[in-house]
Amino acid sequence: EVQLVESGGGLVQAGGSLRLSCTASGATFDDYAIGWFRQAPGKEREGVSCISVSDGDTYYADSVKGRFTISSDNAKNTVYLQMNNLKPDDTAVYYCAAEANMPSIPTMWVQLKAYGSWGQGTQVTVSS
Repeated sequence: EVQLVESGGGLVQAGGSLRLSCTASGATFDDYAIGWFRQAPGKEREGVSCISVSDGDTYYADSVKGRFTISSDNAKNTVYLQMNNLKPDDTAVYYCAAEANMPSIPTMWVQLKAYGSWGQGTQVTVSS
């Protein structure tokens, strides 16, 4: 089972940027779908973005399209989430998740149950 560690969270003013990292260990990275999710206080965890590492296909929630970019560095077993033009509504704990050989990624990536491995989360706070 792959282990995931997130980093890069912090406090930023509205309009600012942060880059989150998700580093995987314990498994070959190439066949995985890596997703980013977030959970704000009192809200359900929601899908933000996903990358299919093998072919580089990416997916985004409508709320972050044009502001967030997901990418991977396969040599480092790391997936990044570049977050620009951050808004107070982006405040949440951000989690990365991984699943090998996920079927039907375009429809499955937003579902929590599609992932077998999760990181511990990193806090992102955007002040107005």
